[in-house]
Amino acid sequence: MTLHAASREALDLAENRLGEVLAAAGTDPTVSSSLGDELLSVVALLDREIGLRRAVADGSSTPEARIGLARGILAGKVSEPALQVLDSVAGSRWSSPRELSDGLEALGRSALLTSAEKSGNIDAVEDQLFRVSRIVAGEPELERALADLAAPIEAKRTLVRNLFADKVDVVTETLVEQVVLRAKGRGVGNALEQLVQLAAERRERSVAQVTSASALSDEQQARLSEKLNALYGRQLALHVEVDPSLGGGLIVRVGDEVIDGSTAGRIDSLRRRLAG
Repeated sequence: MTLHAASREALDLAENRLGEVLAAAGTDPTVSSSLGDELLSVVALLDREIGLRRAVADGSSTPEARIGLARGILAGKVSEPALQVLDSVAGSRWSSPRELSDGLEALGRSALLTSAEKSGNIDAVEDQLFRVSRIVAGEPELERALADLAAPIEAKRTLVRNLFADKVDVVTETLVEQVVLRAKGRGVGNALEQLVQLAAERRERSVAQVTSASALSDEQQARLSEKLNALYGRQLALHVEVDPSLGGGLIVRVGDEVIDGSTAGRIDSLRRRLAG
């Protein structure tokens, strides 16, 4: 998500308010989950009602007027904790109405991931998001269907639920559904990968995507994780895929950096040297 300066400042303020609200809720994960659902429901409302979105983000009106507008519409429909977060969103200056919606979406995601943390399920959610992202990346027709601008929203929602309901944590399903419903022609696969990164960052870790020519044992994964953690000086979330076409060895991707220790990679490197 790319935000201009004013929107970044507004999001920082709203994140602080969200943190205060979640802290006041204590260790109960249901409060965080409900809050996340409510914030995302407001995102859906703003996406449908363009005039309302523009009014809430209208920098020519006073913060009090924008807060009053939001509360007038949403009071009684969402909880007081949600209204407190929305006060911060509506009361701040955003660079554009679209960035306000994107910022609010980020807050909803944060609340849902907090609920996963409080329930002890953040590891599972991160792993499930990774697996979902790999499924979508490996099925171009599925990704096209999920990103289809002409497809009705309910059809997309039904498709996501049929694919993943009862197979993943409710937080995972909600986050995936949100990505699909707001795709607007943007790459669903890339958006899902961003969710994986976001979940990993909740544990102050980065994602190491490992592609191996053959399955790695638990002991091999533990040794690889230890070496990568030492190499990068921080904890890495290890996600492993198997690709026999590599011939042997591993490819490790951490952010933009690639460590290619595969047989295919070494052959390609040799070919380039010979060609040069």
